[in-house]
Amino acid sequence: MSQNPVSPVLEMREITKHFPGVQALSGVSFNVLAGEVHALVGENGAGKSTLMKILAGAERADGGEILIDGRIVRIDGPRTAERLGIGMIYQELNLVPALDAVDNIVLGNEPTNGLLLDRLAAERIASDALTELGAVIPRGVAAERLSVAAQQLVEIAKALSRRARVLVMDEPTAALTDTEVTALFATIAQLVKRGVAVVYISHRLEELPRIAQRITVLRDGKNVGTKPIAEMPENEMIRLMVGRTLDAHFPDLPPVAPDAPVVFEVRDLVRSPAVAGVSLQVRAGEILGFAGLVGSGRTEIVRALAGADLPDSGTILLDGRPVRIHDPRSAISAGIALITDDRKRLGLVLGMSVRKNVTLAHLERFSEHWFIDRSKEVATTNQLIQELHIRTPGPEQLARNLSGGTQQKVVLAKWLIGSARVFLFDEPTRGIDVGSKYEIYVLMLALLKAGAAIIMVSSELPEVLGMSHRIAVVRAGRIVTTLPRAEATPDRVIAAAAGTAA
Repeated sequence: MSQNPVSPVLEMREITKHFPGVQALSGVSFNVLAGEVHALVGENGAGKSTLMKILAGAERADGGEILIDGRIVRIDGPRTAERLGIGMIYQELNLVPALDAVDNIVLGNEPTNGLLLDRLAAERIASDALTELGAVIPRGVAAERLSVAAQQLVEIAKALSRRARVLVMDEPTAALTDTEVTALFATIAQLVKRGVAVVYISHRLEELPRIAQRITVLRDGKNVGTKPIAEMPENEMIRLMVGRTLDAHFPDLPPVAPDAPVVFEVRDLVRSPAVAGVSLQVRAGEILGFAGLVGSGRTEIVRALAGADLPDSGTILLDGRPVRIHDPRSAISAGIALITDDRKRLGLVLGMSVRKNVTLAHLERFSEHWFIDRSKEVATTNQLIQELHIRTPGPEQLARNLSGGTQQKVVLAKWLIGSARVFLFDEPTRGIDVGSKYEIYVLMLALLKAGAAIIMVSSELPEVLGMSHRIAVVRAGRIVTTLPRAEATPDRVIAAAAGTAA
């Protein structure tokens, strides 16, 4: 497979796509060379996913053309895309959880011996693909029991076994540790050496210079710039993505008033085995950030506080009064809101409208004589759409059709209906673009101004340092130290999280 520096292996010309009420793509052109990593970035809703779904045959373009090796092709479905050498690795990995690596790699292209699966041939196909990647994946282990990094390798091996020449990777590092990211980048480097063309989609702008040669920015369904990565610094990427400069990645945090009351207090919270005696205080107008390594127990703590997991013991006080949390409803009634780390699976009902998602946790406010007052629902939802600048054609739009940043705003809108005093943000900006991140931060500051207390969990250390008044470092289910923002250097936080000397 030779690299041609002149002719793209893939070219998309003047691609257009219209959905009801939305012009998703307006004449987008994009290409990628063999042996190149071409980054594709843009805000949620900019058109990246739609463009790649057209390439993968999951959507049909309204206009434009696609060329492979300079030849116009018609992609009328995923099978056609696969035959043309186009492989897709989605952010939500597309493996069958109960099947092992071998069965997932050959799924849909199973070698047969008569009417039966040729197991030896399947093993050979999978082994060849995994060996090519230098990957060691245990056989006979269900995919759901593999790490996210291992599952990604299985997905890449599946694409290679189908002789993919163009590999699209959508947010591949969103759920990986730093070590796993380094290993993934080494794998991508191997693919590039073989001449594979890689389209790399990511909201983590800081990682792009490590992996990409060129970058294309989409905004509002249009290509607003394609340059060599060395010629596009991060501030220029942001300006092109959002149509304006962000003077800082994080807004200025308002100081916590010296006499601010303690809104939320936790004493000796235990939930075996993940939470091992947690005590904390959060004042009105304060953000307490949780930092820690993957598996440290950060998410388990906030789930216990929100009643999603029942604590074994401990005391929770709200405005100085003990409250008993025994399930999510009791937490909601007490004034505790959880903005979950998995908005699609746990925060929203994707098949429901924006209106139904916003009002779902508070239906008693909209019911009268056992009937739901829909007009009241619509009025409340429309008000929140305006206040939070939720990008949707209207309250009846399905949640699954919204961008990630917009979905996160809908999750937050749900809790603004109630009388929540404590907001537990678990990975509030995971998988959303830099512009939407900033908007979420501004909404968090508005909650602080109203007197709320916030606990924020984030795997992005700059976010914890930039958006917290104090940083609680979690290790093995305990808060091992709490640092004021002025003292919380990256080195100190990482050392405390890892249990090493600072």
